[in-house]
Amino acid sequence: MKRFVHLHELTRTEVLDLLALADRLEKTPEGERLKGKILALLFFNPSLRTLASFQAGMARLGGASFVISPGQGSWQLETRLGAVMDGAAAEHVREAIPVLAGYGDALGIRSFAGGTDLAADVADAAFEEMAAVCPVPVINLESAIDHPCQALADWRTIDEIGVPHGGKFVLSWAWHPKALPLAVPAAAVHMAALRGMEVVVHRPEGFGLPEAVMDRARLAATLSGGSVRETADRAEAMEGAHVLYAKSWTAPVAYGRPEKEAALRAGLRGWCVDESWFAPARPECRFMHCLPVRRNVVVRDEVLDGPRSVVVREAHNRMWTQMAVLHRLLGGAA
Repeated sequence: MKRFVHLHELTRTEVLDLLALADRLEKTPEGERLKGKILALLFFNPSLRTLASFQAGMARLGGASFVISPGQGSWQLETRLGAVMDGAAAEHVREAIPVLAGYGDALGIRSFAGGTDLAADVADAAFEEMAAVCPVPVINLESAIDHPCQALADWRTIDEIGVPHGGKFVLSWAWHPKALPLAVPAAAVHMAALRGMEVVVHRPEGFGLPEAVMDRARLAATLSGGSVRETADRAEAMEGAHVLYAKSWTAPVAYGRPEKEAALRAGLRGWCVDESWFAPARPECRFMHCLPVRRNVVVRDEVLDGPRSVVVREAHNRMWTQMAVLHRLLGGAA
């Protein structure tokens, strides 16, 4: 494996190999595997789980890591090609990334969506430009349109709770006071499709995921024996569901236009997950979310604190699956 940037760059077999390796590393630690290796982490945006899980995972494998947060103890970095740098940024990523890569054996980058140009963000143009100047393996810590580390942990969590191969996975939009990026929902729908599940995207009108995201998920489903569709009908979406994955995201039809987006989400505060949502689902239906989550905005306390919730388990699985990624990138063939 040369890089870990998009889940859709991996075959289903390659994903299953990573998940098997994560299982092995949890049961049989390899505390010297990455001895002498260094992971560089570049965070343009905040993090709790991604930062902590990568540092902990690298340490458990015997390696070391360092973190750069531009503008917080280091220079602000410019990411735009052709920028006239007469503002706050003192350094460009085209120099900074090769320099950081020279200090480490792999580089993880977190860089959220620009939020103004949907086509550029769906193409992950800014992230790919940074990856192109990095001479060491690159790990996507969340980009404009993908969060493969979260998706891998979610897949492992679904396996652990016993959801069958063809089980029903509902990705539901939820209300949020801010217009959030598309990365996690795009990653989640692709993950479930590649796993071979019956995938339903439950969303209000105007909040359908971009066609490029849905087309890629449908292709993955075709190859894996699953299916992908979308609906605004909650009861129909939740009928027989094994998993409800809640996440807010911005409306593609109003991308980069905050006033239009706010008007679309006005009146949708009822899209807050409570126990009543699960009435049509299977009794064992579980609740998933990538975290952080706003209590009693996205989901009610009764669900988060109840037996359906596996959100903490998902977060713990971030470390084990990312250790498998690090092992494959830096630990040799075994």
